[in-house]
Amino acid sequence: MATFEKNIFINCPFDKQYQPLLNVLLFTLRYIGFCPRLALERLDSAELRLSKIKELIEASQYSIHDMSRAVANQRGEYFRLNMSFELGLDMGCRDYHSDKKYREKKILVLEQKHYDTQKALSDLAGCDCRCHEADAETLVFKVRNWFFDLKVIHSLSPASAIRSHYNDFTEKLIGQYGKYKFSAKDLDQMGVSEYLKYVDEFLKNLNINS
Repeated sequence: MATFEKNIFINCPFDKQYQPLLNVLLFTLRYIGFCPRLALERLDSAELRLSKIKELIEASQYSIHDMSRAVANQRGEYFRLNMSFELGLDMGCRDYHSDKKYREKKILVLEQKHYDTQKALSDLAGCDCRCHEADAETLVFKVRNWFFDLKVIHSLSPASAIRSHYNDFTEKLIGQYGKYKFSAKDLDQMGVSEYLKYVDEFLKNLNINS
C-alpha cells in the first residue's frame, strides 16, 4: 500500500453512467504515480462502510470529490447525499484532526456543470470547483493540471498523451489480454483491484511508474 503522501481518496458516483469516467480517472492517477483509495477497493459485507470511508480519508493526503449527482436526473428522484457527506468528513479531517499532518491535505472538487455544486451546497460558495462536463478527456485535463498546479509533480506528460495511452490500454484489455479475452461488459463489471492490476501491468510495460 502506498504512503499517506501518495494516497488519494476518491469520492464519486458508483453507477453505470459514471463508470467510464471512473475508469479513466483511476488510470490517470496511476499514470502520474498516485494510489487511488476508494470504498470499492475491498468488498467485505461485514465491514461498516462509514468506518471504511473514515479510514481511507485518514490514509490519504489528497482527495478528489466528484459532486456530479448534486442534481437529481428525473422528477421524484432524490439527489445523492453520500458524496456531500464524505466531502464534509474530509474537510473536517483536514481542519479539525488533532494530528497536524492533516493540515496538508489537498482537495479537488469536481462537478459536471458549472455552479451545480454551489447551488446544492451554498457553504461551498467561493470553492474552486473544476467542471468536467461528463467528458472523459476533459476529466483527464482537469486532474492532470490540478496536480501540476499543486507543484507536487514538476514534470508531467501532457493530458493528451495520458488519454491516448488510456485508449490503447482499453483496446488491449477488451481485446486479447494474455490468455484472457475481455468484453466491454467485463470491463464495466470488473472490480477496482483487478482493474488497477491490469493498469499497473500496462504502465510497467511502458516504463511508467515501474
